[in-house]
Parts: sequence; structure tokens; C-alpha cells
Amino acid sequence: MKKEERMKKDEEPLRIEESSGNVFADLGLKNPEELFAKAELVHRICTIIAERKLTQLRAAKLLGIDQPKVSALMRGKLDGFSTDRLFRFLNALGSDVEIIIRPARLGEEADTRVVTA
Repeated sequence: MKKEERMKKDEEPLRIEESSGNVFADLGLKNPEELFAKAELVHRICTIIAERKLTQLRAAKLLGIDQPKVSALMRGKLDGFSTDRLFRFLNALGSDVEIIIRPARLGEEADTRVVTA
């Protein structure tokens, strides 16, 4: 039986929207650029922790926080973690953080991006 045949006659077909590239904006959350940037920073922190095969306890000692906060961070709980604090975590893990401010690209709206090397 085809999928269309399995749908009830009163159901509307599934509508798919293309993402803007920022899930936080797509969900209508406040400060989506900041949330996206923080998520990218956390992703980099988690990648470094995994690459170095650090336990959450060892990572916590390096970052100067307790293990439950590392766990929360690694599960994407961003409350209580400012961008500045995430920068300090990256420094503690041996990564430089460089901030570049430049004019927006011609014809585009200014935005905030995290670029990792």
C-alpha cells in the first residue's frame, strides 16, 4: 500500500520547509544568532574533549567546573554558559580564540559566525 493511500482522507500532506541554516531562528527563539554561536562553541569543546579522550571528571578539572556542569554542557544545556565562559573553556583546552569584526558582505545582512580551523 502506498504512503498516500495509508493517509486518512482528512489529513493534510506533510509540509516541509527549507531551513534558514539556524535552527534556533527557525524555531523562533530569542537571540538565535547568539544561541547558534554558543552551540558551535560547545560543539568544538566537545570535539576537543572527545579527541583528547578526556573523562568528564578530567575535563571538569581542566575547565575549572564540576563534572555535572560538563555533563550539562555536553548535552547542549547552554543556560549558565556565557560566550565569554565558553571562550575561556576553549583556552583551557589549548585552543586560541580569535574574534574578527569586519563589514558585512556586500548585499548581505550582518551576522555572527563561529569558524573553526
